[in-house]
Amino acid sequence: MKTTALRLYGKNDLRLETFELPAIREDEILFKVLSDSICMSTYKAVIQGTAHKRIPADVDKNPTMMGHEFCGEIVEVGAKWKGKYAAGDTYSIQPAHNKGGTLYAPGYSYRYCGGDATYCILTPELMEMDCLLPYAADAYFYGSLAEPMSCVIRAYHAVYHTEMGSYKMEAGIKKGGNMAILAGVGPMGLGAIDYALHNPGKRPGLLVVTDISEERLARARELFTVEDAKQNGVNLHYLNTANIDAVAELMKLTDKGYDDVFVFAPVKPVIEQGDAILAKDGCLNFFSGPADPSFTAEVNFYNVHYNYTHIMGTVGGNSDDMREALQMMSAGTLTPSAMVTHIGGLSSAAETTQNLPNIPGGKKLVYTHIALPLTAIADFHEKGKADPLFKKLHEIVSKNRMLWNAEAEHYLLANAPKFGESKLT
Repeated sequence: MKTTALRLYGKNDLRLETFELPAIREDEILFKVLSDSICMSTYKAVIQGTAHKRIPADVDKNPTMMGHEFCGEIVEVGAKWKGKYAAGDTYSIQPAHNKGGTLYAPGYSYRYCGGDATYCILTPELMEMDCLLPYAADAYFYGSLAEPMSCVIRAYHAVYHTEMGSYKMEAGIKKGGNMAILAGVGPMGLGAIDYALHNPGKRPGLLVVTDISEERLARARELFTVEDAKQNGVNLHYLNTANIDAVAELMKLTDKGYDDVFVFAPVKPVIEQGDAILAKDGCLNFFSGPADPSFTAEVNFYNVHYNYTHIMGTVGGNSDDMREALQMMSAGTLTPSAMVTHIGGLSSAAETTQNLPNIPGGKKLVYTHIALPLTAIADFHEKGKADPLFKKLHEIVSKNRMLWNAEAEHYLLANAPKFGESKLT
């Protein structure tokens, strides 16, 4: 079968190519990709090439498919998996299979497995490690967003706290404690706010979200209101730290500091702010991985020693985290569409990936079987003056707080110019 896929040949060398996929082996699955959201991690892989831990050394000879936040349907099942998986079923992919401790993953490391493609071949590791997750919602994009949400969920579960004099560590945020999400109104930060307010387990008592953009903060306030937070038992504050003493203002909101701090930007002053506001036994999760391997920041080791503060980081989520994300999406308790600000077709994936840090907004969502330039949801109205497709899409999102939604996806897939075939099951 022919596929069209975005492939990496080396540092900053992305190519959209059409080629023949090999016949699947007995332990593989042929998969039709329907949606993929573009991650900053992919950008980092592109600019680093083989210096990236997930990119094979021979990528110049055996290019790898890009895209790891993808959802779609099974086309053909290898003999080993018949009876467990069936053609036509819809699945979301957990790319971090971690088999044998390897960092290899779809969207980085495999010649024929990635989400920026019309069709791909799922590697046996995904099935063996239970990383092919059933997906039953009425829109594909939720399946794509389950992977980034699983990263947020893992971050919440992985932070830890201790008791003085005890070696026992309790995993997870401190229930009813003080939490700060720094640089927290980008796409992943919005997901973190959503989960903090609506997860059924541990929630903070105080949540402070910072950023330096008043425009982004205003959007966050609209999406996740102080009133909604209060109904869920959380005292929520948004704080613009652009022209203030961020540490002083953050500490005014608490008498002891913050039990859990999440840093959502690889920026030295932001990390140091997070370290400075930790309470006794506070835990800082450096969530946003830097592209620069030599990136450093200062840490107060007096507090590490005497106040038992912890510094850690998390990368990705596991299958249980992703199942939790999918379950909460299906139940309507998460609003992952708040992450999405742009929609495009497969032909927009290369340029979008290579310019990702320079494109404002949140998640860029690609539908692999339509032809559409990357377009901001906020621009639908203006584009709709000349294009009936965007006029209708603007009408649909306007009914839903300007958020991408299932109705908009259904209309797009039914009416956008085709880059192949696409049909919701």
